[in-house]
Amino acid sequence: MQLSSRRLPRIVAVLALFAAMLATSITTSIVTATKAHADGCYTWSRTLSEGASGEDVRQLQIRVAGYPAYGGHIATDGAFGPATKAAVQRFQSAYGLGADGVAGPATFSKIYALQDDDCTPIHFTYAELDDGCGGSGYDGGPLSEAATKANALQTMWQLEALRHALGDVAINISSGFRSIPCNNSVGGASNSQHLYGRSADLTGSPSLCTLAKQARYHGFGGIFGPGYPDHNDHTHVDIRTTNSWSAPNCGI
Repeated sequence: MQLSSRRLPRIVAVLALFAAMLATSITTSIVTATKAHADGCYTWSRTLSEGASGEDVRQLQIRVAGYPAYGGHIATDGAFGPATKAAVQRFQSAYGLGADGVAGPATFSKIYALQDDDCTPIHFTYAELDDGCGGSGYDGGPLSEAATKANALQTMWQLEALRHALGDVAINISSGFRSIPCNNSVGGASNSQHLYGRSADLTGSPSLCTLAKQARYHGFGGIFGPGYPDHNDHTHVDIRTTNSWSAPNCGI
């Protein structure tokens, strides 16, 4: 069949329009998929399971550090061992995912939804965990600013796990990182975990005893609350990896 000279330009124009629409659709799909895959903080590019190792495992461990079970602690060493697998399973169960201990797309999607672009969990910020006294940001302590912020980041992820376990209720932080001058001004211990960005003092609702008791399940090695000297108005939690708990008025 031969096409008339008058119909040919019209058909060419239609085909060109269709090609342009198809290209736009493909580009939009690619951009949307990329944006959904990561949120500006960290992107996992492979499924992680027991036996894996690397920086991507360490990044995962930071985010599941609040799920080690009662009295436990997760090493953020980049080695995916049995403890990390169990923590991933608890994280998955906490958010209604299939609890197989394998970190794949569904697990990473939940993590992406839980974090802001600076890697902090959505309910906590670096500013919130900084007392703002005696320094600016996270300088003025015994460690470098980068190391102190790294500790603060893990502290916040463990607080996020605690918050979720309590029904996603707001948790108020009355004291976080302290520079050395700040710590001295408030009478803090010379080896206070506050100096390293590894701790937070919690106040308000839920009750101080509820916070202290639940914190035992979320990787906090230091827990001091009502009944411990100078802790009747707050519950202190920190991420040391040996357990030192005392809140006598709470039965701890």
